[in-house]
Amino acid sequence: MLFALGLGEEQVHWTRKHLLGLEGVTRDEILTVLDTAAIFREILERPVKKVPTLRGVTIANLFFEASTRTRMSFELAEKRLSADTLNFSASTSSVKKGETLRDTARNIEAMKVDMVVMRHGSPGAPHFLADHLDASIINAGDGPHEHPTQALLDIFTMREKVGPLAGKRVTIVGDILHSRVARSDVWGLRALGAEVTLCGPRTLMPAQAESLGVAVETDLVAAIRDADVVNILRIQKERQSGSFLPTLREYTELFGLDARRLAHLRPDAIVMHPGPINRGVELSPDVADGERSVILDQVTNGVAVRMAVIYLVSRVRATEQAEDSQLLEGVSV
Repeated sequence: MLFALGLGEEQVHWTRKHLLGLEGVTRDEILTVLDTAAIFREILERPVKKVPTLRGVTIANLFFEASTRTRMSFELAEKRLSADTLNFSASTSSVKKGETLRDTARNIEAMKVDMVVMRHGSPGAPHFLADHLDASIINAGDGPHEHPTQALLDIFTMREKVGPLAGKRVTIVGDILHSRVARSDVWGLRALGAEVTLCGPRTLMPAQAESLGVAVETDLVAAIRDADVVNILRIQKERQSGSFLPTLREYTELFGLDARRLAHLRPDAIVMHPGPINRGVELSPDVADGERSVILDQVTNGVAVRMAVIYLVSRVRATEQAEDSQLLEGVSV
């Protein structure tokens, strides 16, 4: 299948059974995902968008938190790869009756599931499953910790629009403290050599954020003036247990990107947002829908990137299973 996709073995630097986050993932591994996604992106433009790559593979989508783009994107990616899918929603499951995460997952694995895509409100939940289950685990967002596939589709879109990211300036604006996207973006962008600036109110900035190898700025215009990419994040009110902002109106006045502030960007800079957008808060409608915006391109690219991740992870799992089978065949009874 690698050769059918146009990739030779020497181009594939992916040996991970799981994708739990981008912290520690190497430049070559990220480029493998991006290059594989570029091939799937071309396939998605064909009249027949489905390929038989994962026929016979069963994937369970475990979403313990609400999701629109991520869940639909994963489901579509799985269908495009011809996998069999199971869709789990915590609101209509035995979780409501007190079943633990481990019991839920073990029961699903008992149904001979090969892969689990999971979104959960607790940081580290996908890592817990990876330690206890044989199935491959893909993190679709764990609390405020990481969201690796969102970062990969962000990076794919950046590379598509502004070229190789080494030396490029990327500014991430908004609720950095509660954002799993920001953390994954930082790990991925730094691995590719991009220069990252985080911008937002001090109350929404992690302590010692500079230790991540990024610049920190509290003045929006200063942060975006020289940027090649401006990635705007949502104010995550559902994760804010205290009073981090006086009012949303004040936040918009200081950190909202509107046409007036957009004029400070370089002519070729692009504007991104992982969604959902709080229109009129983080972005004005004319910016969200304007020529600089690549937000819908992110959504389109998300399917191709998730196809690539699922394919690469399943490839490692299949290799491990084949090696185990060979070992068993070599054992004399």
